Amino acid sequence: MPMHLSREDKPAPGPVVERQVIAIARRQFFLHGFRRVSMDDLAAELRMSKKTLYACFSSKSSLVEAVLKDKFNEVERDLSRVASEASSDIEEGIHRFLQRVQRHTAEIHPSFVRDLDRETPHLFRIVEHRRRRLIRRHVAALFNKGRKAGLIRKDIPVHLIIEILLGAVEAIMIPSKVTELGLTLEKGYSTIIRVILEGAMERRSTP
Repeated sequence: MPMHLSREDKPAPGPVVERQVIAIARRQFFLHGFRRVSMDDLAAELRMSKKTLYACFSSKSSLVEAVLKDKFNEVERDLSRVASEASSDIEEGIHRFLQRVQRHTAEIHPSFVRDLDRETPHLFRIVEHRRRRLIRRHVAALFNKGRKAGLIRKDIPVHLIIEILLGAVEAIMIPSKVTELGLTLEKGYSTIIRVILEGAMERRSTP
């Protein structure tokens, strides 16, 4: 005899539904900041009940955390691919790295980072930690390869260049400073990296 599940006994939504929720939330949060986007808004766009949405993610904060994890995992995969492809042409690899940084940060409106800082400081600290880890891993790898290829100066240790880069990022790419300077995240990150990169590259003599 088949067993009929009551509404309360129905299984929780699976990973496919969770991926749909994360995709929609990511687009809305990154575009508008997450303060302006309610769970009601997301449920309406997803055409699901709030009960189903909360079965996927128990709170708005847990959904924001899932969106951040999804974004950082994507960035990690992308930058790892750039680093592996850069073994044959380091200079081109560095330029591709800059393009990827611009593309990834262009998706995020400063209001999202501002909301993180104000509303969920514990999540903002996670962002800072993951950002440091990405820079130390991927930028250092590119700079070390660039040094072997004769593109990066040998009179400055790579780890010191990375710490200078981190210091600039952590001083400038905070919500209050981004707003004060009238920056987008894309412009801020790409400018900092370019300035550090130009200072770290070997000067080529002109014929």
